[in-house]
Amino acid sequence: MDLRHLRYFVAVAEERHFGRAAERLHMAQPPLSQQIRQLEAELGVELLRRTTRRVDLTEAGRAYLARARAILADVDEAGHHARRVAAGTVGHLAIGCVGSATYSLLPALSRRLSEALPGVDFSFRGEMLAPDQVEALRTGAIDVALLRPPSTDPSLTVHALRRDRLVVAVPVDHPLARRKRLRVADLAGTDLIVHSADRRSVMYDVVMALLRGAGVEPHVRHEVGETSTLVTLVAGGLGVAVVPEPVTALALDGVAYLPLTGSDARVDLAVAHRADRAEPHLERTVGIIRAAF
Repeated sequence: MDLRHLRYFVAVAEERHFGRAAERLHMAQPPLSQQIRQLEAELGVELLRRTTRRVDLTEAGRAYLARARAILADVDEAGHHARRVAAGTVGHLAIGCVGSATYSLLPALSRRLSEALPGVDFSFRGEMLAPDQVEALRTGAIDVALLRPPSTDPSLTVHALRRDRLVVAVPVDHPLARRKRLRVADLAGTDLIVHSADRRSVMYDVVMALLRGAGVEPHVRHEVGETSTLVTLVAGGLGVAVVPEPVTALALDGVAYLPLTGSDARVDLAVAHRADRAEPHLERTVGIIRAAF
């Protein structure tokens, strides 16, 4: 038995006539009758009662028709689903985002992805530091990462998206808040709030290199893991922080954002995934993210 037998049987059962069923199937009537008899012989039951004018279903035939229709519908749906998978329009993906991307990019990006790939189930993890994202990519906890390079892991494919300017988040009552813009040297002697060194934050290394490159000895008062916590501490007057410009989307009372001058006052943003991952829906998602920048 194969699917052809089921399709033949359903056609005859619905038409109640071998001639009309044969026309519907674009075949001759004798081979159709032969195929139905082979099906009945294999099942060991009579499915149809034949008369000179019409064909009727037996009780077994009615039961078999319901199951045959369900099987054919499942097979058709399986084919449609396979084609959707091949086209990258269905699946599930978890996307991890650095703190600044969480606030500035994630709302618009989630809408764009949902509109472009409505059959893909997206989930998002925000406030992830780059080392945590790399580990999550390795283990499969996330599938795509919006992270801050550098990432030297050879198991990852990394595409640069853009370079973000750095700004300084300062308490509104801080003396520096009266400036229109700041130089790195203006941060000398100022209490700093930075991303955690213990958690190997890329931004920690960027800020330390920026300060020391300008001859400023960092005076770190607090180290935190989340960007939202960092900005909250700034709002509380506990220090200032150097952050990527997209963090300005996190508007809190008590915080002012000032431009930081200098050609090297920028940080990269990239999209990454495991190099051995090539599922169509993942590749389409990465393509949509790259096209958005």
